[in-house]
Amino acid sequence: MRILIVKLSSIGDIVHTLPALAAIRAHFPNAEISWAVERRSAEILRGNRLIDELIEVDTRELRGVRNVRSTFAAANRQWTAIRRRDFDVALDFQGLLKSAAIAKISRANRRIGFAKEDLREPASRHLMTETIRPIAPKTHIIRKNLALAAQALQISVSTANLQFPIFTGEEHRLEAEKIIGAGGENFAILNPAGGWATKLWRTEDFAALADKLWRENNLTSIVTTAPNEKELAEKVVQNTRSGRVFAAQPSLKGFYELAKRAQVYVGGDTGPTHLAAAAETPIVGIFGPTEWWRNGSLDPADVCVERFDIACRTDCHRRRCANWICLNIAPEIVFQAVQKRLAKSRKSELNLVSNGFKK
Repeated sequence: MRILIVKLSSIGDIVHTLPALAAIRAHFPNAEISWAVERRSAEILRGNRLIDELIEVDTRELRGVRNVRSTFAAANRQWTAIRRRDFDVALDFQGLLKSAAIAKISRANRRIGFAKEDLREPASRHLMTETIRPIAPKTHIIRKNLALAAQALQISVSTANLQFPIFTGEEHRLEAEKIIGAGGENFAILNPAGGWATKLWRTEDFAALADKLWRENNLTSIVTTAPNEKELAEKVVQNTRSGRVFAAQPSLKGFYELAKRAQVYVGGDTGPTHLAAAAETPIVGIFGPTEWWRNGSLDPADVCVERFDIACRTDCHRRRCANWICLNIAPEIVFQAVQKRLAKSRKSELNLVSNGFKK
């Protein structure tokens, strides 16, 4: 069987699709699995041993296209190579016109996507040959993706012991070691970045949190961002007083190795947060216009700080906001959440030791 997974971006969305990839590979060990992904989001998938072929595309040509016919024409011009692969099944985990167009031009015998109710661009379903049953409301995106794989391929899946197949190399471990060398083994990761301005907790508040983590927990803070978000990390460092805060711009896989070693991670709804969850790092999320129940960690020990006292948060998803009070959260509240999460980690470690295991 030849299977095409279509999940183009972003980093967090790709991470949320990895358990579905693991489930498909477990049930079809001899299948040829390809994955179509945006070139700018492909790093985390490169070298993945569960994927036979990574198809890197650039959909920027499709931006601004607003109808099915034009989208299909643009995609057809750009990715004619996909048409030569004789796919049996294409699974559209993205649910957009551009991702459905890629599935269409793949000439897969079966093109399967989400039901109308679960699509950001409902018109994309017309390029599918099948859609799955609607997903129950308030379903986490990882469970939603697993449901697509399960219904489309008639396989059983489970959210117990989720697998996030991410393959790193020695260069990524060395990258993490170099960053840790600046501040020591006892560290927290703070990530002030996010794809939308409305997802950003204030850099001054991250700085206050970093100082408190050093005073109260002897935790150095490593402030991580992508290179194009370096200014945010520098603002956090500039606003701290403890001197135990360092900025770093690791590669995605370097970050993944770094996250494995962190005592705790604090950040908003952004790719590194989801990578940290995949690395099983203790998480404290700070969520504003998006929902923890949909995008947050599935580990019940992880903690989210979010406001439920404002009506405008319901189904918000605004990238711009004149009000912007959902992230008006005091550093002390986030610090208390970090203390709560660290206490859970200590309890878990004690349970492991008492049962004869060492973490």
